[in-house]
Amino acid sequence: MEVVPGTQFLLARVDDVARWAQSSSVWPLTMGLACCAIEMMSVTAPEYDIARLGSEVFRASPRQADLMIVSGRVAQKMGPVIKRLYDQMADPKWVISMGACASSGGVFDNYAIVQGVDTIIPVDVYVPGCPPTPDGLLYAVNLIQQQIRQGGRGGILARA
Repeated sequence: MEVVPGTQFLLARVDDVARWAQSSSVWPLTMGLACCAIEMMSVTAPEYDIARLGSEVFRASPRQADLMIVSGRVAQKMGPVIKRLYDQMADPKWVISMGACASSGGVFDNYAIVQGVDTIIPVDVYVPGCPPTPDGLLYAVNLIQQQIRQGGRGGILARA
């Protein structure tokens, strides 16, 4: 952005304004898979207040969401459902893998659990922990916002 001295003009590129607007209103999809979903739900409480990041509106429809938070273990039967929900989200879209189970299968090293959601859909930010703290999820949303503003994406490990 550029301010023209002596005038009341503020100049900016359309891409910068669009990225600022997109990063200020990242709307997550309402989707909880396991125990990490309890921590995900607590970020809307006044103690953590995800509203200050512009992400307080959890959308019930994938067509109205641009952030998928995969919180918890992913069963083999849920894999195609997650892929379908991801495909139904409009571009651009982002994914947070929340917790050890979503990122790598966690303690569930067996045939029934997907060993990492990134084998199904691309993941932008990984949040480690079992379960990760709500602060970790807030930090991950903040990293997504930074990615949107910079126009890049992908493969960040969030530690809070």
